[in-house]
Amino acid sequence: MKLRRVATAALLTLIASAGVAQEAVIRKNLAERLPNLPKIDEVSKAPVDGLYEVRFGTDIVYTDAEGNFLIQGEIIDARVRKNLTEERINKLTAIDFASLPLKDAIVWKNGTGKRKIAVFADPNCGYCKRFEQDLQAVKDVTVYTFLYPILAADSAAKSDAIWCSKDRTKAWLDWMLRSVQPAPAPEGCQTPVARNSALGRKHRVTGTPALVFEDGTRVPGAMNTEQIEQQLTAVAQAKR
Repeated sequence: MKLRRVATAALLTLIASAGVAQEAVIRKNLAERLPNLPKIDEVSKAPVDGLYEVRFGTDIVYTDAEGNFLIQGEIIDARVRKNLTEERINKLTAIDFASLPLKDAIVWKNGTGKRKIAVFADPNCGYCKRFEQDLQAVKDVTVYTFLYPILAADSAAKSDAIWCSKDRTKAWLDWMLRSVQPAPAPEGCQTPVARNSALGRKHRVTGTPALVFEDGTRVPGAMNTEQIEQQLTAVAQAKR
């Protein structure tokens, strides 16, 4: 029995060493052959035999064991119709909800507010307005909206005006739900818009609305009421 354990440990060590050596070969060959590639953060085995995942930040491509070929695209498991590349990127881009600076968000809630969702939204975003309408029918939820002006020339001015309103939550909902224009921001009013923009860039938020659930799940784009409920229910069940 002891001999078997020693042999198993030796085999695992050998496999790990081979993996490290293979990673070194891939890194070396890709760097030499494609000098304009970004710095490689990680090399690991892909879900397909013979392929390796090469990660640059939250971007991934694939290569063979020698770094002779570079493959851009997605791996789809046709047996279960699952996008494995998308799943991997979702894990890489997940946001720790507890780390979000909620003081920089506009907050409103329905019912108990026990379920939580964060949203990056631009006041000029039509999809954000539709999403806000659908949110009104979601029960027992707290919504944290990070003003994220990226769409139009006056998006930042509108964001500042909403934040600097006497009741910023009312101003936000009035604008998004009823198209009531907020009064211009008074001179000298400090807003978190620049911090929100930096936060969004850090997490590679490239469009609005961008949704973040308590388990770190990100959803790019609007969801309807039923979809929001389903996701919130899934998060709550996972927490049990």
